[in-house]
Amino acid sequence: TPTSLAALPLLTKAQVPFIAPFTGAMGLREPFNKQVFHLRASYNDETALIVRQLTNLGLKKIAVFHQNDAYGKAGLDGVTLALEKQGLKPVATATVERNSVDVAAAVRTINAAMPDAVVQISAYKACAAYIRAARASGYGGTFYNVSFVGTQALADELGKDGAGVVVSQVMPSPYYPARPIAREFADAVKKAGNVQANFSSMEGYLAAKVVTEGLKRAGNRIGSRDALIQGIESIGNQSLGGFQVNFSASNHVASSFVELSMLTGDGRVRT
Repeated sequence: TPTSLAALPLLTKAQVPFIAPFTGAMGLREPFNKQVFHLRASYNDETALIVRQLTNLGLKKIAVFHQNDAYGKAGLDGVTLALEKQGLKPVATATVERNSVDVAAAVRTINAAMPDAVVQISAYKACAAYIRAARASGYGGTFYNVSFVGTQALADELGKDGAGVVVSQVMPSPYYPARPIAREFADAVKKAGNVQANFSSMEGYLAAKVVTEGLKRAGNRIGSRDALIQGIESIGNQSLGGFQVNFSASNHVASSFVELSMLTGDGRVRT
């Protein structure tokens, strides 16, 4: 998120299309920017589903552990907004610095509030460190993460300690062939060789499909930035192998798709 936000004014000034930024921050979505096309759902969409799941389970004491930057703030804002709609607020919040795994103070702060669950908005190493430290301290609640954490990286980092950790996803699962896009992606990974199939690479694959479709629609004006923008806008409401996208001249957010996945503790991810 901080990287994308820093790049945005430069890309806007140069009128360069910014396609499928790897962030769900609202700061890149509002106000509307004609140069930016979002493939993934927003952090607000992800945290809304997480909060809905928790409150439906009767878990209302929700804390937030977040990175101390624009990414972490965006996630915290999403959780807070979702809780406010249900007359609730975070029972505790605590931060970790970017590229740090110093989570001891955060664990103490959040444990003191005795939350039912902790929503984590950070990178996988910090989130894994927090989970291990919290459990070592005796905390027995549930951990939820947004997709940016890097699901497979988190699963690999935690190993057996990952069992039961929940991660929201904004892309269709690359692990199960329930959707045509998953089968198509699996074939592409096999042909490419030495490519790991995970949610991040699935997102890259779908982003490339959007760009390719936009270039096709640009036709003989393929060298024009405006033509590419208009080409992507003309995609409209279309299924990419079961993953629905919807672009237009007034809508540059393709999807609000979010689902929850769970780490199994043996390096796998279940959706």
